[in-house]
Amino acid sequence: MSVAESLMQGLFHGAWAVLLCGPVLVTGVAATVFVVRRRALAPREGAAQGTDQLFWDLFLGSCVALPALIIPALVSPWAGLVLAGAAAASGVAAYRGTPKFLARRAARREERERVAAHQEARLQHEEIMLRWRRYELDPACSIDYPALTDVRLPETSALIKSMRAADQLRTAAHKGYPDAVGSLAASLAAAERAAGIPAALPAEQPGRG
Repeated sequence: MSVAESLMQGLFHGAWAVLLCGPVLVTGVAATVFVVRRRALAPREGAAQGTDQLFWDLFLGSCVALPALIIPALVSPWAGLVLAGAAAASGVAAYRGTPKFLARRAARREERERVAAHQEARLQHEEIMLRWRRYELDPACSIDYPALTDVRLPETSALIKSMRAADQLRTAAHKGYPDAVGSLAASLAAAERAAGIPAALPAEQPGRG
């Protein structure tokens, strides 16, 4: 009877040790492996700095993981074995999963940057087109600066081509859209210079009735 009670008591204490220390151990090991693996995949730093950082990463991880493993093992050997297996599994999973996690995070960051750049380019595109329509729709500007609508001139022809390229990429949210808008802005500025338009005119005089 005493043997059965002792066995049950050991199982009970071991179960509590696993429940209490298991999450701490698994999290500590996974976090340490993730940090070390992430630093290993990052661009190389100085050898001394990298070694020093590795030491502190492992030291801090050990401060969390070792007590969470040793204490349950002292309470119940089978609990220590279970936790050791869980720690090993979490370390392997973190080691294998870190590159995929970092790749997904980098892809999300690139997507956010691409969307932000596209939105900024759309605003710039609209401003450029408002500036261009002035030469098309304002009779006074059409008379004063007919070169801006004369596609026989190289600068004006290049401007029209840049407009078409930017319009084609705008609706598709293409990665090259911001560059196309930048090229459009440069083409408009070149066409204005070729037509002899003062640089301050588009910004200071939105149009004459």
